Amino acid sequence: MVHLWEISSGKCLTILQGHADIARSVAFSPDGKILASGSEDQMVRLWEISSGKCLTILQGHADTVRSIAFSPDGKILASGSEDQTVRLWEVSSGKCLTILQDHADIVRSVAFSLDGKTLASGSGDRTARLWEISSGKCITTLQGHTNTIYAVVFSPDGKTLASGSGQRNLRCRLQS
Repeated sequence: MVHLWEISSGKCLTILQGHADIARSVAFSPDGKILASGSEDQMVRLWEISSGKCLTILQGHADTVRSIAFSPDGKILASGSEDQTVRLWEVSSGKCLTILQDHADIVRSVAFSLDGKTLASGSGDRTARLWEISSGKCITTLQGHTNTIYAVVFSPDGKTLASGSGQRNLRCRLQS
């Protein structure tokens, strides 16, 4: 289940039900109208916030969906999975646009750059990868962690990527 909470009162506004297993990740679309949820049932569901209705079920992953993120324009959703892939989905149609497959372990985190042209992914293979959205190609592999990468995020200016891992430290990479 996914709960939507009113922050000011702490009241549960609605419960979104439909996943057949644990919900592992959630993300709001940039306009706040859609919520995506990824689950151990290997699916991503897109929910209409105003009605609580499931709009689309995105199927294709072969294992738990660990991380999801909307592109800044809300047109693309990225999902990272225990199947070692990242899938890019067209939000309007639910169509899988491409599968990014260079990681050798679970993809635990995905994040779009603010211009929406690049996606970062962090994995249990101890690498963070930068992907060009237009081509689906891995443009950079960042190495240096000695443990699983659990989180990746771009800085607001888009020049730095931070990655957090199980080794209890943070690494950053400046982009030119």
